[in-house]
Amino acid sequence: MSRTSPHEIVERALELSTADGCVVIADEQSTANLRWAGNALTTNGVTRGRTLTVIATVDGKDGTASGVVSRSAVTAEDLEPLVRAAEAAARGAGPAEDARPLVTGTPASPDFTEAPAETSSAVFADFAPALGEAFARARAGGRELYGFANHELVSTYVGTSTGLRLRHDQPNGTLELNAKSPDRQRSAWAGRSTRDFKDVDPTVLDAELAVRLGWAERKIDLPAGRYETLLPPTAVADLLIYQMWSAAARDAVEGRTVFSKPGGGTRLGEKLSRLPLTLRSDPAAPGLESAPFVIAHSSGDDASVFDNGLPVPATEWIREGELARLTTTRHSAAMTGMPVAPGFGNLILDGGGDRSLEEMVASTERGLLLTCLWYIREVDPATLLLTGLTRDGVYLVENGQVVGEVNNFRFNESPVDLLSRASEAGRTEQTLPREWSDWFTRAAMPALRIPDFNMSSVSKGV
Repeated sequence: MSRTSPHEIVERALELSTADGCVVIADEQSTANLRWAGNALTTNGVTRGRTLTVIATVDGKDGTASGVVSRSAVTAEDLEPLVRAAEAAARGAGPAEDARPLVTGTPASPDFTEAPAETSSAVFADFAPALGEAFARARAGGRELYGFANHELVSTYVGTSTGLRLRHDQPNGTLELNAKSPDRQRSAWAGRSTRDFKDVDPTVLDAELAVRLGWAERKIDLPAGRYETLLPPTAVADLLIYQMWSAAARDAVEGRTVFSKPGGGTRLGEKLSRLPLTLRSDPAAPGLESAPFVIAHSSGDDASVFDNGLPVPATEWIREGELARLTTTRHSAAMTGMPVAPGFGNLILDGGGDRSLEEMVASTERGLLLTCLWYIREVDPATLLLTGLTRDGVYLVENGQVVGEVNNFRFNESPVDLLSRASEAGRTEQTLPREWSDWFTRAAMPALRIPDFNMSSVSKGV
């Protein structure tokens, strides 16, 4: 089975299906990784894998039911039992609330019958020597580097009983680098997302981290409170990704989210920010390319297996500070009367600013500069109040200069409220969302200046 091409597996599964409708998704995944600690490589590896998902739909007098079964390492002998299991699941289920006719008309991918794309250790051909140079510089500078680089390439093949034959190749690369002082009392972090590791230079990141470790030589204790705070692009991405995960139209209409209007309806059309902020997704965004059609392995608030193959257009979620769209499936769009707006594969915030984070620091009279956020959790869905911790460096800025490192904090903030209070947006740049990088890596954000960010308590973490 491993020697059988993915498109042949998709075609064979469709041939085996006796259901009224069938969707088959074959995901061919390959990964390559490097890990290091104490200025030396520790492990590296390459993996390969295949997952097959079969979605069967069965029409009945009360509606259409669906059954979904996914399995990895499927052999030729496993294929028919997998299809039959999906059909049995559909026949044993009640009518699916999100049932819609399977998608038709999406033009076939010209490379559907070609072999899947694969990554290998060759993706690090230029990166690995530069990493060695970074180790040498760090060693000479009295600091230790820890971290990992991971590259994943997934070729997804989608075939349906309505004739769709689609394919998308999705590369995802992440680099995370920690620098520590030999006594482990100082730590700094930097991360990057990339499609191919040709646009990341670990020596540049090491130089950035060396500066931050220098800032941390002076320790300053600050109490909890509200501080003018510069949120770097990575932190902005983590907050807005969570906001988008909470932006399902149906939930808003039913009064369950921050985008619900008191008394009924939604906040569509409401001004969320005094800045001209535009939050958008675009499958064709350079460097952030994502699937141009829906790939749904299961149904949920913002996805439907019946929508597989539906084209995904560029969408503005917030336009010039105004809430413009909430995510919908075809089912929830019909329920709410809103346009179809499938879930997003990337996220871009444009604020009209052109200043770098360093330039924003230089114009700060007194405030905090964060490195990143982590352990983000939801407190109140009605306001989207989130709590979490700062990590790997919070720095005090006075008169345009970083004067030292302060203690970490727990924060309590709503990203929607932050957008309303932001007083400046910097230059948009590609960034790695640290908290959500296992699930979402394609983001471009500006730094944001928040005049009164709520540091609710002091944290003892580093």
